[in-house]
Amino acid sequence: MMRLLIAVGVGYVLGTKAGRSRYEQISKAAKAVAGSPATKKVIDVGRQKLSDSLNTQPRLEPLEAIDSDTTIYVPRDRR
Repeated sequence: MMRLLIAVGVGYVLGTKAGRSRYEQISKAAKAVAGSPATKKVIDVGRQKLSDSLNTQPRLEPLEAIDSDTTIYVPRDRR
């Protein structure tokens, strides 16, 4: 517990030495990265991959068409 308090104290002292201008600089850079289209795209792709991996529904693929209106679908792992 003592180490934690010392670490917090050291962080506070170093943070106050850096000053408000450095805080503003770091904050501005973080907002620019968070708001960039590339970052948003990476986050969206990651969310979709996570959603796909957590989805319990099997992905179905067409096996064969019976006629023009009817197609049989089976899970990927049973093809």
